[in-house]
Amino acid sequence: MEPTISFFSGFGRQDILFMAEAAWRTLLISTISIAIGTILGTIFGWLLYEGRIWATLFLAPVLDAFRSVPLIIQLVLFYNFVPIIGLSLDAFQSGLVILTIYTASLVANVARGGIESVGKPMRRAARSLGMSYWQDLRYVVLPIGTRAVFPSWVGVALGVLKDSALVSVLGYVELLRASQILMTRTQEPLLIISIAGAFYFALSYPISRYSAKLEKRWSQ
Repeated sequence: MEPTISFFSGFGRQDILFMAEAAWRTLLISTISIAIGTILGTIFGWLLYEGRIWATLFLAPVLDAFRSVPLIIQLVLFYNFVPIIGLSLDAFQSGLVILTIYTASLVANVARGGIESVGKPMRRAARSLGMSYWQDLRYVVLPIGTRAVFPSWVGVALGVLKDSALVSVLGYVELLRASQILMTRTQEPLLIISIAGAFYFALSYPISRYSAKLEKRWSQ
């Protein structure tokens, strides 16, 4: 009688390392997209606040579209559209582009709210002291507006960190995709999902704690 061949194996040390590497991939794509998206979103928010005609007619609808359409649809459409126009982007690059634009669309509203939180009397006072428009933005609007909207920005950053799991639909092996692979092989979904949740917590908790300490320091 021939021995039974098993296609499944137990969860081992190498699987933990595999998930740790996937967690690093999650952190990598999230950090880059949040950093670049925050810079772009701040610029977009400023343009929307200024009320330029082209920003109102073109930029605002585009940002609304990225905020409104589910992220997974954006990822799939972009990944399949890129080869049509002759570009060659892998899953990481495609996911990074969409996550960055998605982040920028969310941050744009946050940034505009931060600028609007600085009262016009304060800005007029700054101009009366001889500050230029750009000095007013740098020394008055940026410090005050940042403190006002920092909690909202942290919420956006944490949301993007978790939403990066959707890049798995493109084949990018981040934490969720790695968990799916291991669940198929080991048939231990509860254990693997618990470990994945612990990794997500380990990535998110330091951001929450540091932001809370920073807000407390600013309030003193």
